[in-house]
Amino acid sequence: MAVNVLDFEKPIAELEKKIIEMRKYEDNLDIKEEISRLEEKVIQLKKNIYDNLTRWQRVQLARHPERPYTLDYIYMMTKDFVELHGDRLYKDDKAIVGGFAKLDEYKVMIIGQQKGRDTKSNLYRNFGMANPEGYRKALRLMKLAEKFNKPVITLIDTPGAYPGLEAEQNGQAEAIARNLLEMSRLKVPIIVVIIGEGASGGALGIGVGDRILMLENTWYSVISPESCSSILWRSWEYKEQAAEALKLTATDLLEFKIIDKIVEEPLGGAHKDHKVMAATLKEVLKDELLALIKIKPDKLVQNRLEKFGKMGVYVE
Repeated sequence: MAVNVLDFEKPIAELEKKIIEMRKYEDNLDIKEEISRLEEKVIQLKKNIYDNLTRWQRVQLARHPERPYTLDYIYMMTKDFVELHGDRLYKDDKAIVGGFAKLDEYKVMIIGQQKGRDTKSNLYRNFGMANPEGYRKALRLMKLAEKFNKPVITLIDTPGAYPGLEAEQNGQAEAIARNLLEMSRLKVPIIVVIIGEGASGGALGIGVGDRILMLENTWYSVISPESCSSILWRSWEYKEQAAEALKLTATDLLEFKIIDKIVEEPLGGAHKDHKVMAATLKEVLKDELLALIKIKPDKLVQNRLEKFGKMGVYVE
């Protein structure tokens, strides 16, 4: 059985393993028929399981170590990507990557949080958790895009902004707050895509845009289910109940009008077919860009402010 199989995927993995073993004897006509029957059963089982996932199960899929990350999408969707480094103030944060690229006929600035695939690369990328210099780098790149009148695409996938002492000393809260302010009035189109985890201010620091998209098996919330559980119940054991209460899935957020669109993933999740997922997202991004570039800059900013102003419940 594969190493990265989630608990609810085990019945599928067991059937797929059985099919692989049976293929060794595929010359037998009866075996061929049995394989065909099992393949149909696998497809039906996948539909039954993935159409009825709990919120916690979607959180698990969003964290799957084989999901495509920001750089995977960049290299699969775009060409001529030129990565830009540093915040021009302190240093280069490896948790955030970005640069100019071509999305077919569109020249864009694409920015996102990057996780690692193993211990060494996770330490290099700080597990996708940006320091203040990461958010300042992102803002520098957005301002550069504005200067050359190029749309901005941000890809969100982070367990949160880095909570270390040094990050706080260097102005983590100010850096994120500055990005919220500047992104709200940036005079070029901004498309935000949650491609994995969208946790807290770490996600929101590059999350203000004209269009907010979420991949089907991702989550976006003010707090992770585990942290919510530890605050409310003094234990991580209630993370599943916390996930249900937080209503953090794409379906929930579309209903609340926090996001604008859900991008469908391949059956079983984005990690099952990176190329199909990237191709699907690319077409959605092109459609969104086609609509946004027709809007005048002042109107774009006005619409963005109104969009975020309508979110939530408040009393004056």
